[in-house]
Amino acid sequence: MCIKTILSIVFLVFSTQHVFSQKKPLGNAQLRHVVLFKFNETSSADDVQHIEKAFGALPQKIKEIKGYEWGINNSPENIAQGFTHCFFLTFDSEADRDIYLPHPDHKAFGTLLGPHVEKVLVLDYWVKN
Repeated sequence: MCIKTILSIVFLVFSTQHVFSQKKPLGNAQLRHVVLFKFNETSSADDVQHIEKAFGALPQKIKEIKGYEWGINNSPENIAQGFTHCFFLTFDSEADRDIYLPHPDHKAFGTLLGPHVEKVLVLDYWVKN
């Protein structure tokens, strides 16, 4: 591979990372933490309801969570790929999110969730208010 090709690849990688990474915008902004669950087929309705309640209890246990909402998929598009539950948390900063992630109550929730979830998808993004 010639040096010109290597440099082109390196440039592409770094420029793509810049395009797809989002830093905190100036001004009043909040960090959204979106979590999607695809539950195991073997998990009962009671199991899922227990997980919903446990996730809903986290904002009272972890003060860095500034906003919380959740819902069950209601899209008619039929492209959810088995994901049924969306949880939407708001943080004031990446530092607050970084306290939440290893927090003992969040870790305990993950232990409860583990046997019942087939897939988890998480996205974080900044939004300007």
